[in-house]
Amino acid sequence: MSNSHLFLNSAFITTPGQNGVGRYVCQLQRVVLKFCLNHGDSRGMRDFIETKLIDFTKNSPEVAVYLKPRRHRTPVIKAEYLNGHSQWINARQFTEDEVWKWLKLLKSQSCDRTGIRIRKLLHTDYPSIQGPWTPYTFRDPKLNLATFPIEHLSKAKKIEKSATEDLMELFKEQQIEDIGNRRGE
Repeated sequence: MSNSHLFLNSAFITTPGQNGVGRYVCQLQRVVLKFCLNHGDSRGMRDFIETKLIDFTKNSPEVAVYLKPRRHRTPVIKAEYLNGHSQWINARQFTEDEVWKWLKLLKSQSCDRTGIRIRKLLHTDYPSIQGPWTPYTFRDPKLNLATFPIEHLSKAKKIEKSATEDLMELFKEQQIEDIGNRRGE
């Protein structure tokens, strides 16, 4: 195991904004589209702004969209979420459809989870090296290669009486005795 997790923030898995409990709240708060007015790498971003940006803003009025033209810079999509996290996507040489798909993905996500070490609620000083328990852990390995049905496993064993049958017989005997006692009175 590497020690790269030592430099990551740790957090438990939580449901942001309690989505799914009440009404749905879109977690994407703000999108900033940064692009160059002249450079060729920003062509897809400029085409998206000219053709599909109005449709995106009409379909998602809860998301604030900002345009930031910059000279001689790579185009970037910056998404900011309600919980304070932000995510940057390098949009170099994206087509307008790719920009649309990335914006739809950012809108459907809750936040950026990369860079967080997810912790468990349980801890043990001696973790198992054998793996987790399953219902097949202590089964006979011969059953892995067997073809079912198997004669000796499917034969019904003769059980004399179960405890339930004994109780039912005792109950019937008590009922017969009660009826006999009532008649004899």
